[in-house]
Amino acid sequence: MSRVQTLMVTEDDAGQRLDRWMRRHFPHVSQIQVEKICRKGEIRVDGGRVKTSTRLETGQAVRLPPLPEPGEALAHQEARVSPQDTAMIQACVLYRDDHLIVLNKPAGLASQGGSKTTRHIDQLSEALRFGFEDRPRLVHRLDKDTSGVLVMARTRAAAAELTASFRHRATRKIYWAVVAGVPSPRQGTIKYGLVKAPGHGKSGEGEKMICIHPAKVDKTEGAQRAASDFIVLDTAAKRCAWVALEPLTGRTHQLRAHMAEIGHPIVGDGKYGGSGQENLGDGWGAQLGGDISRKMHLHARRLSIQHPLTKKIMTFTAPLPDHMARTWDTFGWDISVVEEDPFEDQRE
Repeated sequence: MSRVQTLMVTEDDAGQRLDRWMRRHFPHVSQIQVEKICRKGEIRVDGGRVKTSTRLETGQAVRLPPLPEPGEALAHQEARVSPQDTAMIQACVLYRDDHLIVLNKPAGLASQGGSKTTRHIDQLSEALRFGFEDRPRLVHRLDKDTSGVLVMARTRAAAAELTASFRHRATRKIYWAVVAGVPSPRQGTIKYGLVKAPGHGKSGEGEKMICIHPAKVDKTEGAQRAASDFIVLDTAAKRCAWVALEPLTGRTHQLRAHMAEIGHPIVGDGKYGGSGQENLGDGWGAQLGGDISRKMHLHARRLSIQHPLTKKIMTFTAPLPDHMARTWDTFGWDISVVEEDPFEDQRE
């Protein structure tokens, strides 16, 4: 273990999140360990407690507790990834080169850890080195129960480029979902703002977003503007619909909250749609019953992003997870007859 130490934030590190700063300077210390010592108040910035998401400024003093030595930490991390998990996460790889790795994230697997989450993409990334000294870094996240395209950076330079792309919305994401009922009209833009509901724990446990009418966003403390496009691709009578969704902003739980607000919650989303066949507002509840899985039916189907080195626009498509593929089979929905980018015409 190292001794207590204090490091100054340089100009090169200004603007970075604390956890990413830690990964840059102490790559052998896991995300779980960083989150743990932050929660305990053992990392101090200019003498104050901080979160992993705190952004650092030039000249700030970061006081660190004793940290594990590189060899000790690496052995502990590698021991946590079982052969079964190694095979599973490596089978999720859709694409990789020397700069990035693209995964088809399974539903039910969190992107990052938390107080009650010890198995997640960030931890399993130890099995995604593929000969590199550093493990790949997350540059964006998907909700735990959302499956689909997830990008990781293999180098520090790639991480900076990709993070900037997501932050400045220089990416395009298309999700597929099954929603209760059939939206009318069958195509549109949802513009409700979002604000975090109070009383959900210091670490965001049970976090839920509340929709705010666009006219009230500027008058509501903490509210952020949000916009989502949707198009109905197929239906099962009036029971449910297969929809394509494109988030025009990147807010927490945006698509889930927006679809529930217009009365068509995503199937399997107990947080926003209810756990049974309830009539929530104009909705049908979040469960369809019968042979339809109770898992959430939200999948990050397609992502277009600029390559961090070549600057070429690359597009990645993720196959449906098993529980959603079975739903498609049940309703006889044919993937081959829909456009991969149904929003393309309205973007021109």
